[in-house]
Amino acid sequence: MSSDGHHEPADPQAPPSVPEGIPALEASAHAPRLERTQVVIITGMSGAGRSRAAAELEDLGWYVVDNMPPQMLLPLIEMSAHAGDTLSRFAAVVDVRGRQFFDHLETFLSDVKKLDVDYRVMFLDASDEVLVRRYESVRRPHPVQGDGRLTDGIAQERATLRSLRAEADIVIDTSELSVHDLGREVRQAVHAGLDHYLRVHIVSFGFKYGLPLDADQVVDMRFLPNPFWVTELRALNGRDAPVRDYVLGQTPAQTFIDRYVEALEPVLEGYLAEEKTYATIAVGCTGGKHRSVAVSEELGRRLRQAGHRVVVTARDLGKE
Repeated sequence: MSSDGHHEPADPQAPPSVPEGIPALEASAHAPRLERTQVVIITGMSGAGRSRAAAELEDLGWYVVDNMPPQMLLPLIEMSAHAGDTLSRFAAVVDVRGRQFFDHLETFLSDVKKLDVDYRVMFLDASDEVLVRRYESVRRPHPVQGDGRLTDGIAQERATLRSLRAEADIVIDTSELSVHDLGREVRQAVHAGLDHYLRVHIVSFGFKYGLPLDADQVVDMRFLPNPFWVTELRALNGRDAPVRDYVLGQTPAQTFIDRYVEALEPVLEGYLAEEKTYATIAVGCTGGKHRSVAVSEELGRRLRQAGHRVVVTARDLGKE
C-alpha cells in the first residue's frame, strides 16, 4: 500500500507470497515434480527375506513402512507424491501378517497402478525346504500355521500368494542367497529408478532331487559324459577348473551352449515385450554337481556378455 492509502499494482514478475503461518512444504505441495514418485510394494513368503529387503531400501534412503494394511496404500502413496523430494521413494511391506486386511491386496494394487507413480511389486521367495530350515533356526511359528504344522502354514501361504507372485514385477528367490547377495539383488532391482529390464536366474540342479518349481525353462545336461566316473574328478564340482575344462572341452557341450544362447535371444526379448522382468533357467544333470554347474556358469558368462543381468546359483551343490 502506498503512503496515500492506495494499493500498489502487483508486480507480475514477483513470485507469489506465502501467507503467514503456512509452512513452506505445504505452500509448494502442488508444485511440479522433477521426478515421479517411486513406489515399491515388498511382499512374498514369510521367511524369504522381506525385512532384509526393506532394510536395504531404507539404507538407500527410501521411506519404508513395514506390515502395512493394504487399505493404507493409496493415502500414503498420494501423500508421498505431494511431499516433494522428502518422500520421492516410498516402499511398503505388505504380507499375510495383515490377516483379513491382506485378502484385498490385489484390489488395492490395481488402484495404485492408476496413480502417476513409478510402481513395482517386489516378491521375495524361497523353497519350502529353506523356509522350514529358517523358521526352525529362529524357533518362531509361521504367521498362518495356527494349530497346524509349520509346513501347513507354508503351503497355505504359498497358495494364497500364487497369483500375486505371477503378477509381480520383480521376483527374488533367496534360497541360495546370503544376506549380502540379497542386498545386491535389491539394489540392482531398484537401480536407476526401477528401469525396465529382465533379470535372468540360472540355477543348476540334480534331477534326482526334483525339478526347480519356479523354472521357466529346463535343459538337460545328461547327454554329456559324466565326470563322476572319472576318478580324479569325482570329488570336485563344476566350478573347479578340471571339471569345467572336462565338460566344456567337449564338442557337444560347446555346440549346445552356442545354439542355446542364440535361441534364447528372441525368448528373452519376448519376455521383456510381455513385461516379464524375471526368468529362471534350470540346468540339470543327475546329481547337480558337475555338468549342470559347469554349463550354468558358462551360460551365465555368455548372457552377461550379451548385456543381460544374470545370477547363477547351484541348488544341489554339496548334497552328495
